[in-house]
Amino acid sequence: MSLVTRPPDRRVSIDASTRLPVLVFFTSAVFWLVTGSFLAILASIKMHTPGFLASTSWLTFGRVRPAHLNAVAYGWASMAGIGVLLWLMARLSRAELRYPWLLAVAGGIWNVGILLGIVGILSGQSSGIEWLEFPPYVPPILVAAYAIVGVWAVVTFRDRREKHVYVSQWYLFGAIFWFPWLYTVTNLLMVYQPITGVTQASVNWWYGHNALGLWFTPIGLAAAYYLIPKVIGRPIHSYYLSILGFWALALFYNWNGAHHLIGGPVPAWLVTVSSVASGMMIIPVGAVAINHHMTMWGYFHVLKYSPTLRFIVFGSMCYTAVSLQGMSQSFRTLNQVTHFTHYTVAHAHLGLYGFFSMVMFGCIYYIMPRLTGWEWASSRMIKIHFWTTALGIGSYWTILTWGGLMQGIELNDSDLPFMTIMKRTIPYLWSRTFSGVLMTTGHLVFAALFAMNLLHLGERRTEPTLLGDNDDNVATESAQAPPVLGSSH
Repeated sequence: MSLVTRPPDRRVSIDASTRLPVLVFFTSAVFWLVTGSFLAILASIKMHTPGFLASTSWLTFGRVRPAHLNAVAYGWASMAGIGVLLWLMARLSRAELRYPWLLAVAGGIWNVGILLGIVGILSGQSSGIEWLEFPPYVPPILVAAYAIVGVWAVVTFRDRREKHVYVSQWYLFGAIFWFPWLYTVTNLLMVYQPITGVTQASVNWWYGHNALGLWFTPIGLAAAYYLIPKVIGRPIHSYYLSILGFWALALFYNWNGAHHLIGGPVPAWLVTVSSVASGMMIIPVGAVAINHHMTMWGYFHVLKYSPTLRFIVFGSMCYTAVSLQGMSQSFRTLNQVTHFTHYTVAHAHLGLYGFFSMVMFGCIYYIMPRLTGWEWASSRMIKIHFWTTALGIGSYWTILTWGGLMQGIELNDSDLPFMTIMKRTIPYLWSRTFSGVLMTTGHLVFAALFAMNLLHLGERRTEPTLLGDNDDNVATESAQAPPVLGSSH
């Protein structure tokens, strides 16, 4: 299928309609990223130096760690994801957002919820439920804000000028409809009308696992499917393979969480079904990996010039790696070694940070100049951001994966004293802190770049951003459409 050039005025008007809400969500996301990063360093230090700030109740490990998790998950990742979702839906629908100020209000409401939640956790009002630590008065605020976002995304799709439903839109709609179901049902069962016994653990892992796989993952994959072809100016390798990947993700992923309960007092069939579903994830993961790799084939040299592509390809590689690692954790033989160790911590960070956050960085580098009309101030600072974060998450994952394996092997040795094992993990925990400092350095550089772009410190955007960007001469949205008879993808 030939690539079709679109009138630039339509794209400009669409971007203008998304400017206010997307900037609200992106600016908020960057703020929570920096906030969450400092909370993460504090929590990491306390793991090898527990006396650090121990006299301040608000800064104990039991409060700082969940505050970090929620600031990053619901502040940074969710708000960046919503900003990308709104922009992508408008672009792919070729329709302007109606009443963008209402979405900006939703962003403000979401921020109020996050602020109240973080303060609540630090003041000792945490629910104690992982991924749902916010006090009970916070979830209704987030649900109200999300309702506006979800409805407006559907309205934008309804107003579309494009008859095709693109690959990215399949994933976006998955995220739009899955997240409210996951979040509201889990809060009802865990917070407002709490269930008891082993079902509580099952529901908790159902949410914790699916928040990554059915909320963050679809948005990240939608962005990768859009921007990889967009930047290099060629069609996606296979439309049908991408649809197979989407429906396989929808079918298998929601069963995966229970494999974290291997060895627990839960029904054996539940764990077995979860393990089988985890193994079946090879289908959607393989489909995405083949599609992305074959689309990039012959164009890897563009990584030198395009910051967007650099971050998104790195994130896509991490998606493949973290998915394969997750599948391996469903095997009982490996699980009995890695469970309750830092191996699981490394796995979780590779997913939410190595995959999703790196893709979001790439998206923001692409979208911001189109919203502000201003170029990024420094390509050198972008490179610093990339290498500090890439090396940071790379070392974090490598060190804790190996350290977790060693920790698990020793924990299964009944002759080895527990305190001896704990002392042997301390070098890994120091390395964890170093990796966190490296990533935080990158976040501060990114925040400075973001602020400079908002303040128009740089050059006015007059051509494709930082090279390797085909937005203004090729409309590769068509690369995601079903192929017409006689064409090839």
